[in-house]
Amino acid sequence: MDTKDFYLLAGLGNPGTGYEQTRHNAGFMVIDRLAEKFDITLSKKKFDVSFGSGTIAGKAVILAKPMAFMNRSGPPLLRLANFYKISSRQMMVIHDDIDLAYGKIKIKTKGGHGGHKGIKSIVNAFGSNEFVRIRVGIDHPGAQDGVVDHVLGRFSESEKALLPQLIDRAGDAAVEVLERGAEVAMNRLHRS
Repeated sequence: MDTKDFYLLAGLGNPGTGYEQTRHNAGFMVIDRLAEKFDITLSKKKFDVSFGSGTIAGKAVILAKPMAFMNRSGPPLLRLANFYKISSRQMMVIHDDIDLAYGKIKIKTKGGHGGHKGIKSIVNAFGSNEFVRIRVGIDHPGAQDGVVDHVLGRFSESEKALLPQLIDRAGDAAVEVLERGAEVAMNRLHRS
């Protein structure tokens, strides 16, 4: 398999029914939505990752959900990437972000982890911060000591009403990165 134009799209979250529909699982939700939209079945299990392969925007992709819990997302993704000979530069990570207002989407290339333990785990595992991130705004709870309860909490009724649109927009941002590249997608998204 030629992996030159092969991309790994990873959504971050926590496995198990107790974590479904929590803010911290926004990345999982986006991957599930992309899988549904592009008819990609996430039926493969290897290296503690649930994944499937297909085509999006004319590119061969792997959609992946690491199942080792958020704070240990890096090592399973690294093993999967190594198996398919995919570099971090061919990886896109979709994750929740408390530093963005609810409903905001941002694309970021490189940079630090911003306190996000899933991103920190990936940077540490790959030894690189050179991957695209799709940041899904879930809002900050206000008090620092309320962060864990906030990210592991379920969406409020008003947030739930907007959630399908938010997940679709994050998925659309990922598709645009595949179609046009991160810089163009970033400029278009951040301008609107």
